[in-house]
Amino acid sequence: MPRDTGKYILAVDLGTSGPKSALVSEKGEILAHAFVENDLRLYPDGGAEQDPEQWWESVLETFRMLLEKRLVPAEDIAAICCTSQWSGTVAAAKDGRHLADAIIWLDSRGSRYVKEITKGFPSIQGYAAARLLRWIRLTGGAPSHSGKDSLAHILYIKNKHPEIYKKTWKFLEPKDYINLRLTGRAAASYDSMALCWITDNRNIDRIVYDGRLIKMAGLDRDKLPDLVRATDIVGTLKKEVAEELGLPCGVAVAAGCPDVQAAAVGSGAVDDFAAHLYIGTSSWLTCHVPFKKTDISSSVASLPSAVPGRYFAANEQETAGACLTFLRDRIFFPQDRLSDTCAPPDFYQAVDAMAEEAPPGAGGLIFMPWLYGERTPIDDRLIRGGFVNLSLSANRAHICRAVLEGVAYNARWLLSAVEKFAGRKFSVIRVIGGGAGSDIWCGIHADVLDRRIVKVKEPLLANVRGAGLLGAVALEFLEFDEIRGLVETERTYDPDPANREVYDRMFGEFRAAYKRNRKICARLNRT
Repeated sequence: MPRDTGKYILAVDLGTSGPKSALVSEKGEILAHAFVENDLRLYPDGGAEQDPEQWWESVLETFRMLLEKRLVPAEDIAAICCTSQWSGTVAAAKDGRHLADAIIWLDSRGSRYVKEITKGFPSIQGYAAARLLRWIRLTGGAPSHSGKDSLAHILYIKNKHPEIYKKTWKFLEPKDYINLRLTGRAAASYDSMALCWITDNRNIDRIVYDGRLIKMAGLDRDKLPDLVRATDIVGTLKKEVAEELGLPCGVAVAAGCPDVQAAAVGSGAVDDFAAHLYIGTSSWLTCHVPFKKTDISSSVASLPSAVPGRYFAANEQETAGACLTFLRDRIFFPQDRLSDTCAPPDFYQAVDAMAEEAPPGAGGLIFMPWLYGERTPIDDRLIRGGFVNLSLSANRAHICRAVLEGVAYNARWLLSAVEKFAGRKFSVIRVIGGGAGSDIWCGIHADVLDRRIVKVKEPLLANVRGAGLLGAVALEFLEFDEIRGLVETERTYDPDPANREVYDRMFGEFRAAYKRNRKICARLNRT
């Protein structure tokens, strides 16, 4: 059983929309949480950036919002643990300053430079065969030609902004940058560094940089942080930060992990082959696995997890909840010459209600959710979304339901790849993230996936809960095996057999829509 220490963890989930922080007990109980919104800049050339200083100030603001509640004595806060968006890059100076805005996971500008370092003869899908085999053998995967991996971001900086590359002390993932600001130490966890594709992951208990991979990638070892486990303590809170927040200087800072790995912990799916589905801005469907394996055809691979000694089946869909945001801000309530009406505060609830008015299958309307390219189950940075079979009989209810179903169709495509990878069918899938707050969306996923869906309690807080639980493990207040019994569930959704036929048919047409549109999108979007 977990030790009842009376101590707490300040947990941070630095998402794309901003940091969400929570005061978490060693049993994963969330006493309070706070959120501050951050800006996102998207550029026509595929760029996507955020301001690391805004990250830092927002994290501190959420901490102050929690501490001002005085729910527990400051001396009872034993650790800080951060999770964050993955595949982001900050060029950091030694004093902690950022030398440029952070390049985040949506950014594809490094694609051309990845293609340069991966090309060669004989070629396998655009990769030099010998290099591809070495990457897969050591890391489990290879740099994506989409240009959205951390390695691509560093190569973009090196080639387009050599003056920044030269001045950079360390290239850091978002959560590792926050840890640098908290402690003064630059360190990366095994899992956060994985998307640079320069670590030897064959021995899951001792992951190290590989010199040949670093040379193949064209990077400099001295610009890379030291490697630690997600549960290692990277340092203690710097004096000036502790004084600003009113915390003791001895507060430990755990290494933490990216959001995909934290979600697995916060969902309670810590056992091998226990699956969870995250529906947030992006989406993923994954599980821990006891083996290192790679499926090139579906872009699923075993990568280091936050649980020491364990891998997870890595994958991600680019846009899920972002599709609803697009629907709100660009279609229904844009601030332009044709409309100055703001979206109602209950917009997402209204979407749910309207989707209920349309039949399963949305009257034959298909939404393709690839609004910013896709990673898995197809790696295609040029594919784009849209509606197929739109007719005069369609109304906004059909459109709302089609968007919810389109995200679920993509999840079903991914489910088939992950179950093949795992070598088994998942009878139950836990669901977390903001999208899990929609009962109709959970029900649609149950019907489309033909699986029992179980909603975790407080699904929107799963990532930050995972960070808190990880901090508790780092302090030895808790063992990973105890976590599944600590995460409560809220509701179960079973598939409706009456909808099986329509969703099987619609899913087949969904995949056909990708095959028939990918070449058109490639011609229109290639730069």
